This record gives sequence, structure tokens and C-alpha cells, in this order.
Amino acid sequence: MRAGLTQADVAERIGIAAEVYGRMERGRMMPSVPTLFRLCLALQLSADVGMGLVTAASVGAALWEEDSQDKDHLPEMRRLLRTLRRMTRGQLKLMNQVASAILPQR
Repeated sequence: MRAGLTQADVAERIGIAAEVYGRMERGRMMPSVPTLFRLCLALQLSADVGMGLVTAASVGAALWEEDSQDKDHLPEMRRLLRTLRRMTRGQLKLMNQVASAILPQR
């Protein structure tokens, strides 16, 4: 939550299904060592914090907030980008036409 990521965002970044990540987050499943490593990289935290041995505050929680105001990092934008990546060329062309029609001209 502090990083402004959804479960789907984190799961995509570490290469696992969102459902699997949800189970890990709820404590119903433990990640493998490689998955824990990718998770720590994606969330920009040390393995100590990832395993709950120390708190993020004790190792510098500033990492969480470095770009939090940037609109490209909002969960809505990431969801939109994931959706756009799945579209066909024709669907993307149509989406571009719709966006051009509703957005103000620069």
C-alpha cells in the first residue's frame, strides 16, 4: 500500500499470478526464495523487511515515497496500461481515436 501498488501490479512485477500473490500477502502461502528476492526488488525493500525481521522505518521508509506523486505510478494508470498491452492493433487504433475525440487539443 505504501508503494501505491495493487496486488495485480506486484504480481505482474514479480512474475506470478495475482491470486498466488494474494495468498502470499494473506499469509496462506510462503514465497520461494527466488520469488521473495523478486518481491524485495519490486517493492524496493531489504529481505530483512520482507521477512518481517525489521520494520521499514528502521531501514529508511523514504524509498516508499520517492515518486508517489507521479501520475504514471497511480494504480489506475497501471491498470490502463495492462489493459492496453492486451489489445489488438485494431482495438488500439480505436482507443486512440476515442482518446483523441475526448481529450483537449494541445
